[in-house]
Amino acid sequence: MGIRINSKRSEFDVLVVGSGIAGLFAARKAAKFARVCLVTKGLLSDTNTWLAQGGIAAAVGEDDSPEEHLADTLAAGAGACNAEAVAILVEEGPRCIQELLELGTPFDCEGEQLALTREGAHHRSRVLHCGGDATGRLIQQTLQEQLLSCPGLTVREHVFVSDLLVRDGTVCGVRTLNGEMLYAGAVILATGGLGQVFSRTTNPAVATGDGVAMAYRAGARMADLEFVQFHPTVFQGQNERETFLISEAVRGEGAVLRNKQGKRFMDSYHALAELGPRDVVARAILAQMKKQNGFPVWLDITHQGRAFLQKRFPTIYEKARQRGLDPAKDWLPISPAAHYAMGGIATGLNGEASLPGLFACGEAACSGVHGANRLASNSLLEGLVFADRAVRAIEKDGKQLPSGLPTVKEQHIGIGRLAEAEKIRLKLRKRMFEDAGLIRDGQALTGLQSELESLVKELPAGGTNQRLWETINLLTVAQLIVSGALWRRESRGGHYRTDYPNADQAYGRNLVSAKEDELRAPIAV
Repeated sequence: MGIRINSKRSEFDVLVVGSGIAGLFAARKAAKFARVCLVTKGLLSDTNTWLAQGGIAAAVGEDDSPEEHLADTLAAGAGACNAEAVAILVEEGPRCIQELLELGTPFDCEGEQLALTREGAHHRSRVLHCGGDATGRLIQQTLQEQLLSCPGLTVREHVFVSDLLVRDGTVCGVRTLNGEMLYAGAVILATGGLGQVFSRTTNPAVATGDGVAMAYRAGARMADLEFVQFHPTVFQGQNERETFLISEAVRGEGAVLRNKQGKRFMDSYHALAELGPRDVVARAILAQMKKQNGFPVWLDITHQGRAFLQKRFPTIYEKARQRGLDPAKDWLPISPAAHYAMGGIATGLNGEASLPGLFACGEAACSGVHGANRLASNSLLEGLVFADRAVRAIEKDGKQLPSGLPTVKEQHIGIGRLAEAEKIRLKLRKRMFEDAGLIRDGQALTGLQSELESLVKELPAGGTNQRLWETINLLTVAQLIVSGALWRRESRGGHYRTDYPNADQAYGRNLVSAKEDELRAPIAV
């Protein structure tokens, strides 16, 4: 049983999928020389960028240098970084910050100087903020305003991209959920993260790994998807709706972690204590919670006055107050949650994927810049730097649409059963958090792998329902994470296995491509 839908077609020079910092920056840059279409599955503002509190790191201070930023990034990456990609990030980052300033981004200042703060695993104060803890939102607003005034740029919200279009091994566009064909000489996937594959996450509902899944189905190479970062300090409320991120910057301003008895514990886990790398802090918190029968730990910032907190962390302060707590006098209950994927679509130094015509940037991409564990506040910078490089590569190469692309007049689409998919989605997210989360082991991962294979068989066809397609994508991403975690018989950064607790230098990047029977280019034009 199914439905038939008519297909439309549109042609552009560059197609950008996603509207976070990477997608917006790429679209604006490309619009200077090309016909550009940016599509996003929700509103422009439905992004991880909009939620980003902590800031954006760059070596712009007088006492700082790209070399020092490089060293901190490599250290956090636990020996798994692509050093060349990191060098590009830290060297080109300050120029991107200058460009944001010229666009009118309202970075916080002290007098006439940019206000710079220090966050976990940074040895210098190099993190810029906007509006205290509203950095991502204010950067995104600035870029959106610039974007909407660009001539030759088409912006389409609420357009869900289901698959890439491939012709003779080259990506030449995308298919949308309503059957429309959007052809382009170059496709940039800036679709963001995959945090919704876990039941506890800081990511918005749109972060379902769509770009990674569609690129994998089309045959693009993936990299390092087993490396998932869990943010240590996420408010633990009564339900998922009460969850909100408490920025690294709060600990940068002196907040400490306390166990149920009110005692500090991070000194026992890392020389930098609360400012240690995220994976170390998150596992330390989980260890304390285990000792406390699951009771969350406390985040204490009460040494700072109310006036300071309201100015420096207005968003966090207000969210805590809405939940009946005052950070100026109350400790906040926190526990870790899935936050960021270091792995993704494998790319080169210009955002190029393994399939010609396809580029990726931001969290959907993996150039190796973050290694096994991303340094705090490097994600927004990565989005800028590698979006810029991807667009410059496209301009230099002069990507052209192949001739004679057909209009597919009619397609037969299966009708999916939403209720069944919702049950699968809930089970998938719960089981991923339990057995493929912060702490893993081979036996549990093997069992989870079998469960995921069973869920794939139970899942209805995607049809024209966005929730069904998102669940398909989540299952694809979950299988890639679990298979990578089983393959990597070591512990490093965001990947920790109790049965292999030490790092093994024999393991490099985990590059994976779809098997022949997993390839699916629904419209191989």
